[in-house]
Amino acid sequence: MSLGSAAHTSVIPSGIPCWIELACRDEAAVQAFYSGLFDWEFAVQRDPATPTGRYSIATLNGVPTGGLYRAGAEGPSGWSIHISVPQAAAAAEWVDSLGGRVTLGPMAIPHRGNIIHAIDACGAHVVFWEPPATWEFATGVPNTFSGADLNTHDGAAADHFYCRLFDYTSHQIGDGTSLDYAEWLIEHEPVLYRYVMGSEYRPDTPPHWMVYLELDPARGADATAGQALMLGGAVVVQPYDTPYGRMAILADPDGSVFAVIDHSRAVEGWGSAEVDDPYDD
Repeated sequence: MSLGSAAHTSVIPSGIPCWIELACRDEAAVQAFYSGLFDWEFAVQRDPATPTGRYSIATLNGVPTGGLYRAGAEGPSGWSIHISVPQAAAAAEWVDSLGGRVTLGPMAIPHRGNIIHAIDACGAHVVFWEPPATWEFATGVPNTFSGADLNTHDGAAADHFYCRLFDYTSHQIGDGTSLDYAEWLIEHEPVLYRYVMGSEYRPDTPPHWMVYLELDPARGADATAGQALMLGGAVVVQPYDTPYGRMAILADPDGSVFAVIDHSRAVEGWGSAEVDDPYDD
């Protein structure tokens, strides 16, 4: 939903990315980083699903942009997405039947609806959320969620799991061989993407979601990458051109990786990208 819109009061279609969430280890450093980079403000609330019982809501001009909490010793860290489901309990049964594994829930979160945490059939962490009618999530404007890729080693397994779960149509936008990159569509509209990791990643890189955040064209990817360095983050992939816009892959001070994109700078073809694999220890 866009900034300034009223709360969403109708049923959210199944399969729509409806929230992003960051599990981190140094809450203070991470909040300072995203506040400086995207002008987000944070407010803490109680949440029984987190290891500490605390959950911070990030907002931009008063509209929620995502969540943040301190990760447990054994729990996942980094950015993840929530995907909307009509019933969390039914989604949990589907996850198990399609080769995934439910790790938490279904659980009712006060003021936030019912959720399940799961590992999908490819091994990536994902949250399925039955959001309330008062759901708000800022998208479509600078400094908010733009999209997400599932980076996996098994594109066929990913397509089977999510397309069966949500009735997505999978459409190949790479050549399927040197670039295996697909979009998942609902009624001909892309909602998520999946990428089979190539030689730029180590073979043992775990499957993971790459969250994209929209940039103001007046600032752009290059200036944002420089600002991330000054705020204590890192540039994992230097800014480069794509058919979707000029983008860069960054890491926050906690090491969590995310992408930024300026859609006004779209070009034909793909530019070169120098990758420093963040999962290479």
